[in-house]
Amino acid sequence: MQRLGFIHDMMDVKVLILFVMSRVGYPVNVQQIYELCFQDDCLSYFDICTAVPEMVESNHLKSVEDECYKITDKGRETAKLVEDSIAFTVRQKAENAVDRFNRKVRRSSFVRTKVTQRESGDFSVVMSLDDEMGNLMTLELLAPDQRQANRLSRLMEKKAEAVYNLTMTELLDDEDEIES
Repeated sequence: MQRLGFIHDMMDVKVLILFVMSRVGYPVNVQQIYELCFQDDCLSYFDICTAVPEMVESNHLKSVEDECYKITDKGRETAKLVEDSIAFTVRQKAENAVDRFNRKVRRSSFVRTKVTQRESGDFSVVMSLDDEMGNLMTLELLAPDQRQANRLSRLMEKKAEAVYNLTMTELLDDEDEIES
């Protein structure tokens, strides 16, 4: 019986990994490589776990901090040569997954939160939002307990842009009324 899908052997796995790694803007771990490459039901996590060390040994990938990997110049050159062999639908799905991943990682680098306990026993939550030019907003809120502080931190990570836009709208709307 013929095997369906793009992945038929270890070479196909490595070609897909090179394709994905050439487009990822950040170092990634094996689990993230698997998630970005899983665009074909014939791919398994164990295929990725086998291929990645072999690709490090062949100098197509290199290991960086925290058990993460990034593509080498040799890997990038090879990816350009072999990416045409990837099935169009798998290629499109992989590109979309990488784009979503790059946006998510890039966004998370712009939103930072820090929870610290104060001497009085309550908690301070410092939240900041940056863009490419620098800091847009830093906000510090007081929370009565750690549970609420952690919740504020998580919600800021989710809704940072909305908080910034609401703050700007509220402040600028009042300014327009003062000038009138």
